[in-house]
Amino acid sequence: MKYILISGGVVSGLGKGITSSSIGVLLKAAGVQVTSIKIDPYLNTDAGTMSPYEHGEVFVLDDGGEADLDLGNYERFMNVNLSKDHNITTGKVYSKVIEKERRGDYLGKTVQVVPHVTDELQMWIERVAQLPVTDSKEKPEVCLIELGGTVGDIESMVFLEALRQFRFRVGAGNFCHVHVSLVPVVHAVGQQKTKPTQHGIMTLRSTGHSPDIICCRATKPLTREITRKIALSCMVPASHVVSIHDCKNIYHVPLILRKQRVPELVLEI
Repeated sequence: MKYILISGGVVSGLGKGITSSSIGVLLKAAGVQVTSIKIDPYLNTDAGTMSPYEHGEVFVLDDGGEADLDLGNYERFMNVNLSKDHNITTGKVYSKVIEKERRGDYLGKTVQVVPHVTDELQMWIERVAQLPVTDSKEKPEVCLIELGGTVGDIESMVFLEALRQFRFRVGAGNFCHVHVSLVPVVHAVGQQKTKPTQHGIMTLRSTGHSPDIICCRATKPLTREITRKIALSCMVPASHVVSIHDCKNIYHVPLILRKQRVPELVLEI
């Protein structure tokens, strides 16, 4: 099983869900069996009671689970059927840990974020990644894990720690980290600016993570100079700096990634 983590930096709303879905559909087109997990750092158990004005539309899964709309994108892009367990929230994880503590499963130990919450997260990911999500009931070969929010948020820290441990646990060859960042244009000078991405990667590294691929969201394709600058400052090969510019239709995003060999990159790492 190969795990692909998709995280985001600088600001929220960059399109991590579409990036994850696009990588998934490309891998599926290459004959790879894929599944997907969405991690939402909020304390709600699910998105069912959240205002759509605040969080967007709720997507209802086949088993009745009420989840983030990203799971709807996964299902549409990859033609899979996900369950409520494919959506992990802080509320769900802490409820599970507290249930175990009340039953005495921890045998009197002091229950802590590390290792009890982080271990629960890792076990949840490993268990759900094995679940068949297609009519053929074939076991998935690749699991995409989207971490909601922005790296640096207090809410995300426990998940980043759990995923840092998870990378070590499954082995570097079975784990690929794709980080989605922003390359804004300062309109007064008309230049693409790399500093937000540089600082975003610094924040990510402070959590023990180092990205394998950096997907850069921008209004227009990155110039070669900007690509080289990001590669040099963020310590990734220039071929691993992927430009995802604005397009009229989200279904064009897989084509943009395919042109830059993203499926091959995630499988080679």
